[in-house]
Amino acid sequence: MKTKMKNAILLSALSLLLIACGGEENKKDDSKITVGGTNTEATSEESEDKMTADNESDVIELSLEGNDQMKYNKKRLRAKAGAEVELTFKHVGEMSKQAMGHNFVLLKKGTDIMEFGEKAAGAVDNDYIPEDTDAIIAHTEMLGGGESTVLKFTAPTEKGEYDFICSFPGHVALMKGKFIVN
Repeated sequence: MKTKMKNAILLSALSLLLIACGGEENKKDDSKITVGGTNTEATSEESEDKMTADNESDVIELSLEGNDQMKYNKKRLRAKAGAEVELTFKHVGEMSKQAMGHNFVLLKKGTDIMEFGEKAAGAVDNDYIPEDTDAIIAHTEMLGGGESTVLKFTAPTEKGEYDFICSFPGHVALMKGKFIVN
């Protein structure tokens, strides 16, 4: 009887812990983010201190991570139209570039990401970046676990949403997000 009681208490405690720690993935973060001098609302997926721009230099510092579970840590990145962007991209996993490589590829509006992903899969000799395409705005090199890189580029001048993906074969299905230009 004591064992059943202990198990029931333990199960109740674990349930409360899971409820307290888990839950909704898209919880709203009340913080404001300054992006190129403009205040915007941020969700918890995108609320990082590196998303602020220094108004004097107008360089927007962003960060993004990819892991061994084929996921980016953010679904959205934001920048001011025409602003200089400095993206720090990290592969926080442990797997090699050949087994689980990741990159960041920012695509022009209207690009079919699945079609682009198929084309990229054939570009093995160029780190899965097709050479005969004009669909890419900017991209990083392919990284393996524990590696990082910094990409500097100019955000598009046309406001709107642009897709970003990982071009490693098969990753585009899960590793994708929106680069939002305000």
